[in-house]
Amino acid sequence: MSQYRYQGRDPSGALVKGTLEANSEGAAMEQLMRKGVIPLQLEPYNERQRLKWQALLQPKVPTAVLLLVTRQLQSLTKSGVPLLQALAGLAEGQDNQLMKATLVDLREQLVQGFSLSAAMNKHPRVFNPLYVAMVHVGENTGNLDEAFGRLYQHIEQETATKRQIQAAMRYPTIVVTVIAIAMVVLNILVIPKFASMFAKFGAELPLPTRILIGTSDLFVNYWWAMLLLLFASVVSVRAYLTTDTGRYRWDRYKLRQPILGSLISRATLSRYCRSLAMMLRGGVPINRALQLVSAAVDNHFFEQRIVAMRRGIEGGESLLRVSGQSQMFTSLVMQMISVGEATGRLDELLDDAAEFYDREVDHELKGLTAKIEPIMLAVVAVMLMVLALGIYLPMWDMFSAVQGR
Repeated sequence: MSQYRYQGRDPSGALVKGTLEANSEGAAMEQLMRKGVIPLQLEPYNERQRLKWQALLQPKVPTAVLLLVTRQLQSLTKSGVPLLQALAGLAEGQDNQLMKATLVDLREQLVQGFSLSAAMNKHPRVFNPLYVAMVHVGENTGNLDEAFGRLYQHIEQETATKRQIQAAMRYPTIVVTVIAIAMVVLNILVIPKFASMFAKFGAELPLPTRILIGTSDLFVNYWWAMLLLLFASVVSVRAYLTTDTGRYRWDRYKLRQPILGSLISRATLSRYCRSLAMMLRGGVPINRALQLVSAAVDNHFFEQRIVAMRRGIEGGESLLRVSGQSQMFTSLVMQMISVGEATGRLDELLDDAAEFYDREVDHELKGLTAKIEPIMLAVVAVMLMVLALGIYLPMWDMFSAVQGR
């Protein structure tokens, strides 16, 4: 038997690591699944690990590519095409190199006796835990085509929401970028010329002018230090955000922002409701579904709340009670959950809750530009005022001195 090193999530949602013995990697995967551990990494313990820079630097598969492959897999499995033949055909016609290599590897793993979900679990850069879990449910129930169909609808809705958010943020991003470029050009090219002109008169300069000249000197003489500081700051922040504490605090901060916080919160809750409905409709037990959904919401703050809900479910409490204790949902959504539990139509009511949040997100996105425009105008006005005062105040003083006033 060989030893394998693993890393995954236990039934409580906590990160666990360890080693185990098994005859093959597939057997090790099955051991972990029986223990309720969702494996995130599994590798031979005695093999020498090599750092694959190409894999680390390679971008993730675009959502559009994953959406198309999911749709094709649904059509092929629904038509009764064997998986080996379906994966081989998809790999031949795939342009994305990472997805092509993944499909080839999936076929090889199936030939070796692995299940499709176990093979997909080895490619976390392509398939997230929610995707793998739904495929696993489809395999066990014999409804793999339905699982791919639900995944397609889920990914399509997620993509539409992201596009809406990106479209709403396009205008503020352009404005901020233009302002930043303008500030750099002014500090490097324009202000130094005025500074040399003011220096010839030797007069005492007003405070706005001294601020502009000092900022310009910083850009011209210490640009290398500013770039070094910026690089160090970015590296430090990214390193901090990789920690559990950093992710938790950053995700909580995003939800408390004045304008975007409400939008992010509703978009996350929509993803939670839709993902949970999909899992319940697929026959996943609610405690297991909550564990998988907690990793799919992409927000560490909400993830901790959902993990706490899961623990309450396992303690014998109802979904309605733990949902109320989480303080994440509006009263309308709480009523939907209550009716869903009472009627046995929880998945349908959760879909309705997701649509409710989607409508609120759409409404807020339409008014987002109107909310941000006054802030952008105020920022531009303050910058123009500082520039005008810094440049024209000493010029007025010079004109007054020339006229003998």
